[in-house]
Amino acid sequence: MHSIKVACTLAFLLLSMAAPLDAQEARSRPSSDSQVNNARTLIDGGNFGEALSILRPLAPEDLEDEEQVGVLFLFGLAALGAGQDPETPESERKEYVDEAIGAFHRILVVRPELVRVRLELARAFYIKGDDRLSRRNFERVLAGDPHPTVAANIRRFLAIIRQRRRWSGYFGATLAPDTNINTSSDEQVIYIDALGAVRQFTLDDPQESRSGLGVSLWGGGEYEYPLRSNVRLRAGGSISRTEYEGREFDQMSLSAHLGPRWLLGDRTEISLVGSASRSWSGGEPQSHALGGRLEVARLLSRKLLVRTQVSYHEREYDEATHLNGPRSSISLRGLWQATPTLRFDASAGLNRERTETARERNEGQSLGLGASIDLPRGFTVGVNGELRWTEYEGNWSPFTSPGESRSDRTQSLSFSLYNRGFTVKGFSPKLVVTREMRESNAQLHDYRRTRGELQFVRQL
Repeated sequence: MHSIKVACTLAFLLLSMAAPLDAQEARSRPSSDSQVNNARTLIDGGNFGEALSILRPLAPEDLEDEEQVGVLFLFGLAALGAGQDPETPESERKEYVDEAIGAFHRILVVRPELVRVRLELARAFYIKGDDRLSRRNFERVLAGDPHPTVAANIRRFLAIIRQRRRWSGYFGATLAPDTNINTSSDEQVIYIDALGAVRQFTLDDPQESRSGLGVSLWGGGEYEYPLRSNVRLRAGGSISRTEYEGREFDQMSLSAHLGPRWLLGDRTEISLVGSASRSWSGGEPQSHALGGRLEVARLLSRKLLVRTQVSYHEREYDEATHLNGPRSSISLRGLWQATPTLRFDASAGLNRERTETARERNEGQSLGLGASIDLPRGFTVGVNGELRWTEYEGNWSPFTSPGESRSDRTQSLSFSLYNRGFTVKGFSPKLVVTREMRESNAQLHDYRRTRGELQFVRQL
């Protein structure tokens, strides 16, 4: 195991040395400061500790020109080298690697387009053992069309990350103000066809939309047990909870899954898992489901990843038994990392619910588009839009004309913003605002709502 780690470290050193540097990249340019040039020479000779002693007092607070960026980049290289130096005490290595990560991150906050710096950041995360952030940055380097030799080396290390993956997990928390928690219509009048004559009725007690501030928490984890070199057994679970003032609109869910994953080459993964879930609403048990899903992920190119999921579950409700029945869905999603700083995603889906009551049976389609971009000075901006169409069966009178079924169209648009330079314990607060609107031919089923979320995005 030790020899493998040493080999990986040496290969990473070769990887960083092989990276061709664009004329505008942070690089080892001659400096007007003789101390910086001396530090560069020491780094080239592997004397990282001496280089750090020179560069540490020179590390700039602000990055306003190319020379300041270059000095901080050299500082990061020296710190990363010291973190790998066998002569460095084990207790100090992590501190040096963290210093390198901090230096490279600071540069990318103001200059997110610098591929060489991102390559070194990915390398630092790998050495630290943070495979998730390492993979994310390696994939963005590939989107910068690096030299074929560098790209091939990156793919090798992405394969190593995938092969050694065992535990994975996630968690999150948001504050979520909502202008219409109960998705209520603002209609006050209903029109009913009575014996061929349409009559107007004013609602005595219309359901008014309710606003509130919610708190959402979620998390999950998974362990992959290797059955063979290319087959894993996945076992995992997740939990989510949303609370508002009072209990009426509280939601909670638990889920678990188990099944094999096949690694087909370096580009394809297939999973077939059984899954079960339990949900609560308003503090009371609501429903449970049992079924399975098929997941396929295929890397079509350096920049394009496609994911497909097919699922089928039998759901039963504790009280609303008329909603019992199977749910099935199929989804397709494409993720295109156009450049190291620009990402697009698109999705399409079909779903079907066959409830015991014909009126609640429905089929739906969805389309989604999104994009995010890293801007200079640390800002990342995102936009996402989605359209959903749902067609119900059965007679929805008196909300519709006699004998007419219900048809909904829901559209949502989200904007997000955060600053990569502002972190709390390695996380950047992210503001998300979503406007959602449903139009329906069934009276009292339209609604409009605006939601806000304060999320947290991991940076370090």
